[in-house]
Amino acid sequence: MLNDKIAKLINEQVNKELYSAYLYLDFANYYADEGLDGFAHWYEIQAQEERDHAMMMRRYLIDNGIRVMFGEIAKPDKSYTDTTSPLQAGYEHEQYVTSLINTIYAEAFAIKDFKTMQFLDWFIKEQGEEEKNAEDMLRKMELFGHDAKGLYALNQELGARVYMPSATGPAM
Repeated sequence: MLNDKIAKLINEQVNKELYSAYLYLDFANYYADEGLDGFAHWYEIQAQEERDHAMMMRRYLIDNGIRVMFGEIAKPDKSYTDTTSPLQAGYEHEQYVTSLINTIYAEAFAIKDFKTMQFLDWFIKEQGEEEKNAEDMLRKMELFGHDAKGLYALNQELGARVYMPSATGPAM
């Protein structure tokens, strides 16, 4: 059985991962409205990955005898002033999610919950990749996105992303 505090933090994280999916779908909507279908596609896949993360955490709780309680998913409150705004918000959001995962890990470490630490190792690595991807997209937009041809090429690149469910998710 999981420690009550760890269970509560992971349960809250399930909801936050679902919020992340909701936020990224909001980004996708913005880009679709702007005619940038590649950007929209990229964020649709990103939303799916965030949902997958929530489901992995949900399964971990269930497999450890914890009843999962869903909270309300907040409405994204961002407004986008230009095509760079969602990318900046996405980068900041990934940094926030990393801090949340690190908090859960620190709590697990404090009580020597090695099983949860092992479970979270995958998420820590994943967050490193998520932050790098978000930062790279932002950098590319800042470098090339203000030129029509550059924006077109970037949109094409992002549109080529393929959803790959994680076959190497966390060990449970």
